[in-house]
Amino acid sequence: MYLALKTLHMTFALLSFTGFLLRSYLMFIDSKWLSHRLVLITPHLIDGLFLTCGFWMAFMVNFGLFNQPWLSMKVLLLMFYLFFVGMTLSRGKTKSIRVISFFCAVFTFLYIVGIAINKTTISWFVLL
Repeated sequence: MYLALKTLHMTFALLSFTGFLLRSYLMFIDSKWLSHRLVLITPHLIDGLFLTCGFWMAFMVNFGLFNQPWLSMKVLLLMFYLFFVGMTLSRGKTKSIRVISFFCAVFTFLYIVGIAINKTTISWFVLL
């Protein structure tokens, strides 16, 4: 059961990130598709399932949020990622702020993936 949840969690993470990239592209080209109902609703469904799988896995293996530093870091960075996504897609007042926020969101997502794979707060730097 845990492996199935982990697979779903990773799939929803990839779908969520891919959706962010698509919505960012639509925003950068000023597409009218960005306001389409499907584009507005689908990310919330995917992100809800993504977080549900993550919490379910954490409870299945009895992870204490503050007992596992790498898990605490993932949760903290998830908040930063959501902030940068919000700045990229709607809250950034200028295009330059949105571009910077986009790259910060991509970097944060990749750092979170590194933490998840390596189970350490230093993410990909463990490979150096």
